[in-house]
Amino acid sequence: MKIHIQGGTLIDPAAGTEQQQDIFIAAGKIVAIGNAPADFSAEKTIDAKGLSITPGLVDLSARLREPGYEHKATLESEMAAALAGGVTSLVCPPDTDPTLDEPGLVEMLKFRARNLNQAHVYPLGALTVGLKGQVITEMVELTEAGCIGFSQADMPVVDTQVLMRALQYAKTYGFTVWLRPVDAYLGKGGVAASGALASRLGLSGVPVSAETIALHTIFELVRVTGARVHLSHVSSAAGIELMRAAKAEGLPVSCDVTVNHVHLIDLDIGYFDAQFRLDPPLRQQRDREAIRAGLVDGTIDAICSDHTPVDDDEKLLPFAEATPGATGLELFLSLTVKWADEARVPLAKALNRITTAPADVLKLGAAGRIAVGSVADLCVFDRHAYWRVEPRALKSQGHNTPFLGYELPARVRATIVSGHVAFEQH
Repeated sequence: MKIHIQGGTLIDPAAGTEQQQDIFIAAGKIVAIGNAPADFSAEKTIDAKGLSITPGLVDLSARLREPGYEHKATLESEMAAALAGGVTSLVCPPDTDPTLDEPGLVEMLKFRARNLNQAHVYPLGALTVGLKGQVITEMVELTEAGCIGFSQADMPVVDTQVLMRALQYAKTYGFTVWLRPVDAYLGKGGVAASGALASRLGLSGVPVSAETIALHTIFELVRVTGARVHLSHVSSAAGIELMRAAKAEGLPVSCDVTVNHVHLIDLDIGYFDAQFRLDPPLRQQRDREAIRAGLVDGTIDAICSDHTPVDDDEKLLPFAEATPGATGLELFLSLTVKWADEARVPLAKALNRITTAPADVLKLGAAGRIAVGSVADLCVFDRHAYWRVEPRALKSQGHNTPFLGYELPARVRATIVSGHVAFEQH
């Protein structure tokens, strides 16, 4: 389909620029920016006057809950949520049931996602069989089936020899290993960040050292093996400082933080509000400020939504027993814009952390960019439209989020995936 996006402000996160320009799309690609190509006749025109146009969002962590947890969410519901949030590419962790440790399971997930013809889905394969941390999976076969990397999701590998062998295997074939930095023992059983608040509420704590010890171990193994590692959901000021040193040393590492940790701290838990039961747990204000500073200076590569749909019943339990997680796909853009407004970060730079930078982590080439000849994955949104976060406003099957009741900026008006309008709201 030939599409003309007319009169919008084009935000280029790669170049850090904003300017009013038309975009012309044909055969799934951007064929011109500014002036229409010769003999171009639009079949559809999108009036973007007063709206912003950015590359489609790239989310490095979104649980789609299939296979195995369809009672929490389905591929259909979560893909619809992604499009409503302007997300055109997303990475799904392997902690499904069964885990994504067999090529057939990965192929099935890719086939289902492809048939829906919506956002691009990039599965992470399990690093070890059943995520049990004992036997390394057949990474080559899983890559051929469609995996873009290998992860333990939130399950740490206790045996460092297994982890080293996995990194050696990955290095041999040029694969990326995604790891959550958390010590298997120090982080065990904790439900809140260690500190005054957790002590006052009588909640078991997860100390910062659970993250930093894991990071020290991972970085040492990276030095030994040379493997490329992406650190998921770094949450502490001390952890970010270690990342800064590792990058300065030239280690092949990257990292992300969750959009929840960009905004919230442990005090937000209030009186045991299970909506704030997240993993990793919310930390102190100094940690949040370090996260924001790390996003500005580039120590932190990307923000992810950490979209994890959770049943209402699982959030009605006492805080310590409630299932951690929150819906995030539809809040992803709005919360990023909210951070840009609060921290006075240029919008193009903020959007870089949810478009260009995560696309670079995934090595997706031209994805996360707006350029002639690139695939037309675009998000058109109203920068100044506010919306209230309510269950009925969400397409995700999971309606639980710490931001319920918030008024958030930036409303998605259209999401274009591979040149077709996959979502539109007037």
